[in-house]
Amino acid sequence: MSSISNLSVQQLRKAATLKERIQALEKELNQLLGYTVASVAGPAPKKKKFKMSASAKAKISAAAKLRWAKIKGATPAKTVTAKPAKKGKGKMSPAVKAKLSAKMKALWAARKAAKK
Repeated sequence: MSSISNLSVQQLRKAATLKERIQALEKELNQLLGYTVASVAGPAPKKKKFKMSASAKAKISAAAKLRWAKIKGATPAKTVTAKPAKKGKGKMSPAVKAKLSAKMKALWAARKAAKK
């Protein structure tokens, strides 16, 4: 294939005409198949990942267990209740931090001495 700079004016016009016809035919095909311009242009944007709370998971699990118990004919011993959601992690007091830090420094020093 020759580069664009080596083509004559007539060849460039013919190439442009062909390209326009191809685009028109693609547009007609997309309309016939029911595609929109956005779906043909590229991949769909990623959806945000849905995160479910622990309490919601527990409720769904409890409901599923009750359904299965009904199907199997067994009656559950007691109604399953959802656990309350956990609170955030507690913070370490300065005294505990200092104690842990000293313990780790001693451990690292022992390991370093053992390597020698």
